[in-house]
Amino acid sequence: GLFVWHLKNTGIRQIPCQFVHLCHGANDRLITFQYFNFLKRMYVTQYNKDLSQRAKPKSDAVASPFRELQQLDQEKKVIHKIRPISPVHQPLSEAPSRNELREMKSAAETEDSVAPVRAESKEDRQWKEMKLRLDDLPGILARLSKIKLTALVVSTASAGFAMAPVPFDLTCFLLASLGTGLASCAANSINQFFEVPFDSNMNRTKNRPLVRGQISPLLAVCFAASCGVPGIALLTLGVNPLTGALGAFNIFLYTCCYTPMKRMSIANTWVGAVVGAIPPVMGWTAATGSLDAGALLLGGILYSWQFPHFNALSWGLREDYSRGGYCMMSVTHPGLCRRVALRHCLALIGLSTVAPVLDITTWTFPVISLPINLYISYLGFRFYRDADRSSSRKLFFCSLWHLPMLLLVMFTCKKSFLEKEDKGDLLGGNHGRAVEIRLP
Repeated sequence: GLFVWHLKNTGIRQIPCQFVHLCHGANDRLITFQYFNFLKRMYVTQYNKDLSQRAKPKSDAVASPFRELQQLDQEKKVIHKIRPISPVHQPLSEAPSRNELREMKSAAETEDSVAPVRAESKEDRQWKEMKLRLDDLPGILARLSKIKLTALVVSTASAGFAMAPVPFDLTCFLLASLGTGLASCAANSINQFFEVPFDSNMNRTKNRPLVRGQISPLLAVCFAASCGVPGIALLTLGVNPLTGALGAFNIFLYTCCYTPMKRMSIANTWVGAVVGAIPPVMGWTAATGSLDAGALLLGGILYSWQFPHFNALSWGLREDYSRGGYCMMSVTHPGLCRRVALRHCLALIGLSTVAPVLDITTWTFPVISLPINLYISYLGFRFYRDADRSSSRKLFFCSLWHLPMLLLVMFTCKKSFLEKEDKGDLLGGNHGRAVEIRLP
């Protein structure tokens, strides 16, 4: 009993010493509290007895798609390497060493330097109100009126005026060209006003002024009115009522028929071709004051030319038209799109042959225009056969130079006004002589 009592007393007295020894041994093997000082914003790893810490960037909740590239440039990883810290045997309440304080200070300075950059980039990504400057207004209105398309319309009207078999009147020509240009600007502006929700879904039209909010819809409507009303008044009062009526009808046909039909039926292509065929007719009526066979022939040439031009263009934009919800032949009827383009390429050869029959040009016009008409017909056949982007692109670019060259050749082969007048006098004289012979 005495022996057991001695062993118990000895073990109880050695327990504190064993506990202290165990703590010393644990300190040599375990990580102390000082290693976890930076775990609030950093994580610590131990590899080959080297402690490394890395700042973990805090990502924004919502990233704006307009500043992705700037965000990638500004966000950088900041890496700091900490030298190994020897095991510490001092109590936990003791202050950290100077090296740790220096490293903590450098880490805090790094975070403070990165924070303003992030705050500034986040502020730049916020939505801002777009202000209109007067210096940018002419360019915005030019895009709103589709200035390139307007220039094409004015040039075709000028060709119709030049082909008319009457003496050239410079004042009437300038008034007709200005009125036709104003009417085209009005029609294009109203077209963009109606198609803002659909243009925003297409890559080709997503940068238009109304889609981007560069101008207000009210300003666009006011600009269209300020172009359309003076343009029609100029054509009606300064030229003749027939030309003014054609201009007003063309605005109505483009804005109220062609624009809504683009989302309803593929017949919009034929309606749009009529819209493009009216400007040369307006030029002819502005010079002659009448609607005769020559005006219809020029309108027919422009009508047929638009099908290979637009069908080839729309073939490469099928994805855009699908996203915008437009009903185009290239999307819903691809085979018909290619057939119609080839059909009207061949129709240009026949229309060029009709011109001397109607006594508008000499017989040299069909001969000289035959090579360029055959070439566009060949490209139309390639587009019909291959049905790929390469053939459609070649046909489209060919149509860009084909029309001005065809009109230029037509103008050079035009029958002069004096020849027609002499021929008319000759026919009138023969008729009078025949009457005189019959009188006795």
